[in-house]
Amino acid sequence: EIGEKNGWRNAQASVLAPTGTIGLMMDCDTTGIEPDLALVKFKKLVGGGSMQIVNQTIPQALRKLGYTEETLEAIVEYIATNGNIIDAPGLKTEHYDIFDCAMGVRSISAMGHVKMMAACQPFLSGAISKTVNLPADATVAEIEEVYYEGWKLGLKALAVYRDNCKVGQPLSDGKGENKGPADATSADVHPVAVRKRLPKSRPGTTTSFMVGGAEGYMTAGAYADGALGEVFLKLGKQGSTLAGVMDAFSIAVSIGLQYGVPLETFVEKFTNLRFEPAGMTDDADIRMAQSMMDYIFRRLALDYLPFESRSAMGLYTASERQRALDTGAYTPDVTAVLTTSAQSAPVVVQTPAATKVVQDVKIESAPSAGAGVGSSMELFEKMSGVKSDAPLCMTCGVKMRMAGSCFVCEGCGNTSGCS
Repeated sequence: EIGEKNGWRNAQASVLAPTGTIGLMMDCDTTGIEPDLALVKFKKLVGGGSMQIVNQTIPQALRKLGYTEETLEAIVEYIATNGNIIDAPGLKTEHYDIFDCAMGVRSISAMGHVKMMAACQPFLSGAISKTVNLPADATVAEIEEVYYEGWKLGLKALAVYRDNCKVGQPLSDGKGENKGPADATSADVHPVAVRKRLPKSRPGTTTSFMVGGAEGYMTAGAYADGALGEVFLKLGKQGSTLAGVMDAFSIAVSIGLQYGVPLETFVEKFTNLRFEPAGMTDDADIRMAQSMMDYIFRRLALDYLPFESRSAMGLYTASERQRALDTGAYTPDVTAVLTTSAQSAPVVVQTPAATKVVQDVKIESAPSAGAGVGSSMELFEKMSGVKSDAPLCMTCGVKMRMAGSCFVCEGCGNTSGCS
């Protein structure tokens, strides 16, 4: 009586409500007026994982179509394995349309969904809870046409869903997102790193260095384009633990470079590592190093990385740093490029005879030997008080100090064998 007096708003005598997951729990193969999403579908679970749902009315439909039990079992087994009914053994082609679903290889067109709703709308006072399923490649124009046709057929409401338009959807016709044949093929292909081996004859440079009084040699081999391809390090006596570890480390870095690991990655990881031996070096571009690894990869960066990459990591040569002090900006060194003819053979340059100049030279006596140091090794020993050939502590790695006829570690107190 109140409704007849004041009018009705948001009220219907009959509607077709959604059922969703509740319908699946009640063992319904379809939800409401919806066609089955797929003959074999997967339901995402809230706690993770998925649940396989198989249409249970297929055997009943096949029996009504007159198929034998033997053929029926073969068709059902094929559907469970392949997820569709195409090329199922014993199934007639004219019966394919009966098993069309909302998604999959044989899917109902968008207009088929709209006409399905239009057939039921005259019997309902309210709207119909139904989704018009469209493929993942549906265009805006196609969606516009669906709404326009629904309006012309008298639908009171209409919802569309384009496949894979959301990150996660509750139902799908596969364990993952629905993919076309091309996408499925590309997803199965995984990139595999290919080793780019160096040629038999390749350019290389050998650099001798000294860090904290410890001497070593580094040999670097490059590809034809100048990119670094291998590194060999020689430290300590042959057969010692240090020499073996550096050989293994050199092989690991070389293989990484040949498999495409950027040199920048190695430089970022191994520079600024701090352990003994550390300290002054005999390299004009790298006066101090925190460790052997710190020096080695700084040297490789200066030799093989472009200026832009080095600049981002704050690695410059001595001349670049001096130029920055003079000009206020870091600029790369200009390397003179020789012409082909200049590289082919040495050329003797003839110069005019110089005019003989007679000049008095005053010869003074050289300073005494004890007034200074004669080498960087002697300078290191004088400043640190540690012999340059002293061994490293086997416990903490600090260079040991001479104590009588033995060596003692000032870091942990370990000795070389004497009490």
